[in-house]
Amino acid sequence: MTKNNILIIGSSNTDMVIKTKKIPVPGETILGGTFLMNPGGKGANQAVAAARLGGNVTFITKCGNDLFGTQAIGLFIKEGIDVRHVIKDQGLPSGVALITVDSAGENSIVVAPGSNGNLLQDDLPSNIFETNKYTILLLQLEIPVATVEYSAVRASENNLKVILNPAPAQYISDNMLKQLWLITPNEIEAEILTGISIHDISSAEKAASSLQKKGVKNIIITMGCAGAFLKSESFTGMIPGLEVKAVDTTAAGDVFNGAIAVALSEGKELKEAVKFANKAASISVTRMGAQASAPFRHEVL
Repeated sequence: MTKNNILIIGSSNTDMVIKTKKIPVPGETILGGTFLMNPGGKGANQAVAAARLGGNVTFITKCGNDLFGTQAIGLFIKEGIDVRHVIKDQGLPSGVALITVDSAGENSIVVAPGSNGNLLQDDLPSNIFETNKYTILLLQLEIPVATVEYSAVRASENNLKVILNPAPAQYISDNMLKQLWLITPNEIEAEILTGISIHDISSAEKAASSLQKKGVKNIIITMGCAGAFLKSESFTGMIPGLEVKAVDTTAAGDVFNGAIAVALSEGKELKEAVKFANKAASISVTRMGAQASAPFRHEVL
């Protein structure tokens, strides 16, 4: 097993969270709420989740040359993540997300990408996708899609297993879909990618088949507390989630993806990887925050 076998390329943000009874409607001001400032960003959340679950993680992101960027890098180092290829943007500030969480644990999020929107393919070391370094590349869509597609193509050429968490939901080219060993949309993202509305197992299977026809080898559609629908060579069907009392769903999907990457890096079959990821995600929704909610391996086991 190579030392750093999971490569994650993606975003890093500082999340400014207000927990309140309900999410305000346009024009409404709500008084009362708890304020928290947490490290976040889909790429960073997935990197921290994977590291806590026992993965050997290298993370590439672009931070601003500011307090938020310095704090983020310090936290990655504390989590044991390889940060040698993190870039500091001299022009743009670090990314920021404003998050409102209601009493049921549902959230509303606005992101100012800052330096994340400037993570370009030229920022990536030319030899980063060499096969002998990594077995898995995990990507999301909070950095430029052109950078994501370039990374997917290069990694796929070098026989890495490319996993795409297609969030936030947006158009993905057929060329990118062909590079993917695994895609992990939620119901809304799967509907945007396929045009198929997902409300049960049969519609999830239709959407998964549509993605498979476009060249994606394996599909996991996450369906909240119900669990995840998996379509792979060896298994097609629902893998149930665990019933817990949710207090904040902010990074559940990111924890799920980090956990999938770790399980696969250890040689687990996809079905077992999903069971492991369901457990990790179910723990994360019982806690506030993004990275703060990611469980450690002993908790999942």
